[in-house]
Amino acid sequence: MNTAPAVVAADDKSTLEAVVAQSLKLARARGASDAEVGASMQTGLSVTVRLGEVETLEYQRDRGVGVTVYFGKRKGSASTSDLSQAALADTVEKACSIAGFTAEDDCAGLPDEKQLALKFPDLDLAHPWDIAPERAIELARACESAALAVDKRVTNSEGAMLASHRGLRVFGNSRGFLGGYPSTSHSLSCAVLASQGDEMQRDYWYTAARDWKTLEPADGVGRASAIRAVERLGSRKIPTCKAPVLYAPELARGLIRSFVGAVSGGSQYRKSTFLLDAAGRTVLPKFVRLRERPHIPGALGSSPFDSEGVTTRDRSLVEDGVLQGYVLDSYSARKLGLETTGNAGGIHNLVVESGPDDYDALLRRMHRGLVVTELMGQGVNLVTGDYSRGAAGFWVEDGRAGFPVHEVTIAGNLKDMLLGIVAIGNDVDLRGSIRTGSVLVDEMTIAGE
Repeated sequence: MNTAPAVVAADDKSTLEAVVAQSLKLARARGASDAEVGASMQTGLSVTVRLGEVETLEYQRDRGVGVTVYFGKRKGSASTSDLSQAALADTVEKACSIAGFTAEDDCAGLPDEKQLALKFPDLDLAHPWDIAPERAIELARACESAALAVDKRVTNSEGAMLASHRGLRVFGNSRGFLGGYPSTSHSLSCAVLASQGDEMQRDYWYTAARDWKTLEPADGVGRASAIRAVERLGSRKIPTCKAPVLYAPELARGLIRSFVGAVSGGSQYRKSTFLLDAAGRTVLPKFVRLRERPHIPGALGSSPFDSEGVTTRDRSLVEDGVLQGYVLDSYSARKLGLETTGNAGGIHNLVVESGPDDYDALLRRMHRGLVVTELMGQGVNLVTGDYSRGAAGFWVEDGRAGFPVHEVTIAGNLKDMLLGIVAIGNDVDLRGSIRTGSVLVDEMTIAGE
């Protein structure tokens, strides 16, 4: 355990570019009218420490190639983790064979050439951390140790985990696109249990970034997880009622993600969304603006192009509460008679414009209701908008957080919930591709005793 993990080397980019070019050449030789190839390499180190002992130490090195070919409107795909010439030839052959058995689809095919990225700005996405396993273990131990030292009621731990990953992806197609870039992601998390009498509560905290130097300190992550667990001691149920609900930033992201799913191209052309044909309509309160910013330097959701090679651009998804368009890749765009928005593979830094209120100001504005800090279950139906999830958090009285609450269910309909947003906090969580602060919804049903 004395050797630092290997990383993706600088010359790997030329290797992957050669793999992509060779695969495209093989596809053309087999008569494909079009083809696209993605090749990637990833390395990573992850360490889990529990109660001071190393539970897992894993080193990852993966690579792979995915080939998609088109024979007119027939499509076939195949993949391999073997980058040898023979394996590439076999993979292309399998993709071509599969295409021979598929039905024609008028919407299948590559993006138009005019939509493909021509420039690849440096978005500051790669900050390799050549951390030795010993140092990773040391940081994880420090994180957990800080958590266990917070309060004698912190009696057990699910462990602290440090993970560091570096990757490189190169994508190309038969219409002349070839691009790739390296990226990194690093994280440190801790989960502990606090107990008092027969009661036991669990909570966690984590930090994540592309640049390891911007991660929160290990002891700070540990203390935050312990404080959150201790604060939940004394949790109780509340009577069933209707009241405002404040989503903490890390949970508000999920609410916005449900909205994005409802306005995605796939949901629209399948007619499986409660926001069907909603473009041009008011879907959020007038003060709400959602803007996609794919080129924020160093952000976790940044990318110069999407997974089809289409250039990513700044756009306004919701302006003054009105939906400006859908979240589209090439296929869903064609199904709807529209153009791709460069969202193959997902959204890129969706920024929910925040208001002036911080967390305490939101509590005062709420006056009485439930702050949600944990959600359980998957009770979200994007077809009908019905929403029902198990929740835990804190009851608020007179604008101040009071006692902890558990074993309740919050329910409503997403259409009403989204229109019922009354404030968005400035406590923005940057740990993901959706950037939002706390979200205050005016009323939901809270099912308790």
